[in-house]
Amino acid sequence: MLQDRVLVKLSQEDGERRSSGGIVIPATAQVARRLVWGDVLGVGNSVRNVKQGDRVLFNPEDQFEVEIQGEGHLVMRERDIHAVATERTEHGTGLYL
Repeated sequence: MLQDRVLVKLSQEDGERRSSGGIVIPATAQVARRLVWGDVLGVGNSVRNVKQGDRVLFNPEDQFEVEIQGEGHLVMRERDIHAVATERTEHGTGLYL
């Protein structure tokens, strides 16, 4: 990856969801634009806050899709990432979100 680009593989958590009250929400339901989680596979040399192996939260509709070895991946700028979930321990708390 070059510059501030990040290569992300979408998590396989798509499909039906359950609300906190137990109501099943089908995958086709569109209430609002939904952010999704993905796993970082590669980062460019200008990326500062995301590392390979992190899970990131982003809007998949605004990204570029690329196929690598038959699997779909997304390419985005670091600034398009809304949150990072990682288990880095150098900050002392374990999970960072």
